[in-house]
Amino acid sequence: MKKTVLGELEELVLLVVAASTEDVYGVPVMEQLQRQTGRSFTVSAVHTTLYRLEEKGFLSSSVGGATAERGGRRKRLFALTEAGGQALLDSQQMRTRIWQAIPQGKLQLLGLSDTLL
Repeated sequence: MKKTVLGELEELVLLVVAASTEDVYGVPVMEQLQRQTGRSFTVSAVHTTLYRLEEKGFLSSSVGGATAERGGRRKRLFALTEAGGQALLDSQQMRTRIWQAIPQGKLQLLGLSDTLL
């Protein structure tokens, strides 16, 4: 079976969902992405990514209860699936292999630290 390569935003969203200890929905995912990366994301981009990851089988969703803060509207809550966890592990392993392929000292020659290797 062909492995799916995650896009950057897909990987970041999956990581945020995996790291969360609370119910996960669009706005908190967006806020956590912004805190962790220092970049701006729109809630629309995050929702699109959450739904795309669900279509790929990496997330599952359910509808939570209505809340007064949302004017009685219900939230769609997302959870990591086994396939999503495997996709994250595959991504981490691929990145590790590539990092390990960088010759010793090459980053240092470029004026960068190679302590990450």
